[in-house]
Amino acid sequence: MAEINVTPMVDVMLVLLIIFMVAAPLLVTGVAVDLPKTGAKALPSDVEPISVTIDARGQRSIGDEVLSDAAFAARLEALREARGVEARVVIRADAGLPYGQVAALLADVTGSGFTKVALVNQPKVAA
Repeated sequence: MAEINVTPMVDVMLVLLIIFMVAAPLLVTGVAVDLPKTGAKALPSDVEPISVTIDARGQRSIGDEVLSDAAFAARLEALREARGVEARVVIRADAGLPYGQVAALLADVTGSGFTKVALVNQPKVAA
């Protein structure tokens, strides 16, 4: 027989597809915050930005790593040295936080030398 039987290959590919479809939503992780809703448009980006988050309890994190204030400042310095001052930083702040806490976080991020800082929000749903 000179033909290749593709049925086993299709079976394996379908199983792999199902595995990836189930596993993909589990790979999205992060700190849960209630973002404010605004009508602002998304910024175009070709490079993964540094994600800084402050949750409803005021805990700061970079990416998925929750940090103390001293460790937060040290990690920002290390990221600035590694990626440069032109790296994009996005701040995700809980909508229920007082403005002063968000402003203090913004001051800490810009004070560490980053020049491209943006605030993240959710799009406002039209009524």
